[in-house]
Amino acid sequence: MSTHKVEKFSGVGVSAGRVIGTVRRMPDAIQAPADGAPLPEGATIDSETARLAQATQAVAAQLKARAALATGDAQAVLKATALMASDKSLLKSATKLVASGTCAESALWEAADAVATQLSALGGYMAERAGDVLDVRARIVAELRGVPAPGIPDSETPFVLVAVDLAPADTATLDPAKVLALVTSDGGPQSHTAIIARSLGLPAIVAASDTTALVDGDVVYVDGIDGLVVRNPTEVESATARTYANREQLPEFDGRGVLADGHRVPLLANVGSGTDAQAAAKAGAEGVGLLRTEFCFLGREKEPSHEEQVAAYGAVFEAFAQKKVVVRTLDAGADKPLPFLTDSTEPNPALGVRGYRTDTTSPGVLARQLTAISEAAANHQAEVWTMAPMISTPAEAQDFAALVRTANLATAGVMIEVPSAALMAERILERCDFVSIGTNDLTQYTMAADRQLGSLAELNDPWQPAVLHMIAATSAGAQGAGAKPVGVCGEAAADPALAVVLVGLGVNTLSMNKRALSPVAAVLRTVDLATAQKLAQLALRAASAEEARSLVRAQLPELDRFGL
Repeated sequence: MSTHKVEKFSGVGVSAGRVIGTVRRMPDAIQAPADGAPLPEGATIDSETARLAQATQAVAAQLKARAALATGDAQAVLKATALMASDKSLLKSATKLVASGTCAESALWEAADAVATQLSALGGYMAERAGDVLDVRARIVAELRGVPAPGIPDSETPFVLVAVDLAPADTATLDPAKVLALVTSDGGPQSHTAIIARSLGLPAIVAASDTTALVDGDVVYVDGIDGLVVRNPTEVESATARTYANREQLPEFDGRGVLADGHRVPLLANVGSGTDAQAAAKAGAEGVGLLRTEFCFLGREKEPSHEEQVAAYGAVFEAFAQKKVVVRTLDAGADKPLPFLTDSTEPNPALGVRGYRTDTTSPGVLARQLTAISEAAANHQAEVWTMAPMISTPAEAQDFAALVRTANLATAGVMIEVPSAALMAERILERCDFVSIGTNDLTQYTMAADRQLGSLAELNDPWQPAVLHMIAATSAGAQGAGAKPVGVCGEAAADPALAVVLVGLGVNTLSMNKRALSPVAAVLRTVDLATAQKLAQLALRAASAEEARSLVRAQLPELDRFGL
């Protein structure tokens, strides 16, 4: 295809697709103002303070407006970023610097830098939030300067977007009509960049090495299946991209997840709002396997009212009358801090007071949420199941189940996200009705690898045999407790090959973003239960994630047929 030197860059494929396109890099970051730059000529402390406040409010309003137009993961990300933009402590710190005679740009820059440095030092989830602070800083300074905020480049023609990583506000506004594929040098398989790319159906590679060498105008081949970027692709890559473009189209999901032998595996949707739920129902989802109730709480400085919660949950229940809706209670903490509920000064928030644990430090919020869920359920016809995140012990499961019963809700379950819960699944299920495996967190806790770090992407892979053994242990525990239901609602369920393995490990239901329903259903229909169990054993015996994936994919020819 080109006489120029062919160069290859390896990364982690996180969203399937094979395309050739022209590179556009994310624009340069906003340059830092001079340290301690004085007030502009003619300005006063009061006028500069007002200008800072106005810029901060404008950026928060812009992010909230974008959140209102988004859905699901994108909406949650934008709401959280908008909350950070209007953070009172950040504005207060910057205002103090203005009062000492520093201009608004320098004051905001210095104040945000201090916050980001503190968050980075905490590590884990909070280190990821440091990037959000710096993104907000750049947007506010751009507003103060009257220049465009950093973001996705404009282009008349579709392009391959190359970046170090994308800020949440950027990933949430990716336009799949313009962006052919996404390549980042940072980020991991469960980073917000990867999750948004999958939800949009964009071929994507994260943790790609040496991509700083790629410049605007480069022609590249991007393979989101094998995690490969090729600059100046040859006819071999061109032919592969053409083959992918001409792949057999997936049949539309008919609303019935089933194996070749008739074994039923209901395919559910992960949703975050009533709008999401309507779209998932239209796509044929058999119910909701994960309702993220954070959508009702994020972007707020105080707990939403009972009436607000009832209306929000009811909008989801209405879309799935007579069908199962699994509601996850508030999963606050770590990368989803809430000012009225969580402690941002925790030394290690990923291992701190998050999810169900917040009920010990802020009792009442959970009980009020369950009451609202119960009233919403009573007003609609959905079959409502309720589960708690971040459960570690049978005692916690028992206490949560009691709260659920007190709220007059019929079915209580818990999330399996930490190894202790997987290993104690039988004892846990003696105290509740079902479990749902959150593979994103289960992977990072099993492998002790922050899911946001590109440098740990190889470890943070749900194909890791250790993670699969945790899932197998959970299924065995469920059988020991009377064959109680086991679902998977993490990103692993959206991988068609891994979905086969999960079913073979004994998982009963799979929940995913609506875009994954058709590919998962199509591949499941090509195997019977015995074959799925055989492939699961292959994966369990593997020595690495790469080996497990390769062994299983080699036995599933339908993946190539459909370009998966």
